Amino acid sequence: MLRHSILLRPRRRALLAGAASALLAAPFWRRAQAQTSRGDVLRILCSGPAGSVPDTVARRVGEALAELDARTVVVDNRPGAAGQIAVNTLKTAAPDGSTLLLAQGAIATIYPSLYARLAYDPAIDLQPVSLAGEMTLGIAVGPAVPGSVTNIRQLLVWMRQNPGLTNAGSPGTGTLPHLLEAMLFQEAGVAWEHVAYPGGPPALAGLLGGQIAVLVLPEGLLRPHRASGRLRLLATSGAQRSAFSPDVPTLVEQGHPKLVLREWFAFFLPGRTPPATLAATSQALRAAIAQPALVAAFGESAMVAASSSPAELVERIAAEQRVWAPLIRAAAIRAE
Repeated sequence: MLRHSILLRPRRRALLAGAASALLAAPFWRRAQAQTSRGDVLRILCSGPAGSVPDTVARRVGEALAELDARTVVVDNRPGAAGQIAVNTLKTAAPDGSTLLLAQGAIATIYPSLYARLAYDPAIDLQPVSLAGEMTLGIAVGPAVPGSVTNIRQLLVWMRQNPGLTNAGSPGTGTLPHLLEAMLFQEAGVAWEHVAYPGGPPALAGLLGGQIAVLVLPEGLLRPHRASGRLRLLATSGAQRSAFSPDVPTLVEQGHPKLVLREWFAFFLPGRTPPATLAATSQALRAAIAQPALVAAFGESAMVAASSSPAELVERIAAEQRVWAPLIRAAAIRAE
């Protein structure tokens, strides 16, 4: 099992500009800390490997938390099984606020409908705390696909003409990129083979190396390699064109009006976390995510920083569950 940990120590300098709300949040969080014996180390479990989008989010927010509250933050990468390894690790953690999980929203919104059996119950084992960031997905092709393919229509034609080459990768079975591929190719009536990777970076290596023809990933991971010419970005998944790739048409523009998706990431505590610890952690996270330096850093990765209250995140999860359950049934998508 791939493991990677990053230690983020507090830096001894002035708080970043715009952190006035953090100055209010920090004492509240310290009071909650004093009620436990968990010490001064916060562990952030991360559902992706080093270099992935979840890893970037976990590290950036971890740095901000360390800065604002003088704590040592350890990012503990637990990739694999589309985030379920990280979730199962959170299940066994003490509900004292010393362990957070940063993961894609799919662990709570999609997996209950996608998997016949889950090793966790999102309603019991996960306590939503706050959103962290949102981003658009991109559909890319690499050297395995001829350079004449520059849009989705041409890709689908090529796939029909080359059934033995029509494999598409994703950062894991059941992830939002996997579901976008499944819905797109099923809607188009194209036969394809799914190749699941343990996270975005290895999937990207597979695309660039020609092992897979198509890849769907968060836009931020694709943009640097598009700039170098190593891949072609054929479409993005938002309702409007992405501000980070404004010259790339959306799937909607290319004849697929139902395929509007945005990947989002959020923080979770163990399901048995006391209300006071939940409130303090939420307040600290919202202050960290609001820092201008973090917002700017997220923008460099084609991500929009976004926080929420626990109640708002619970409602978002419930709303998306109501959307995804019938879609997954209709598409006959199932994961084991």
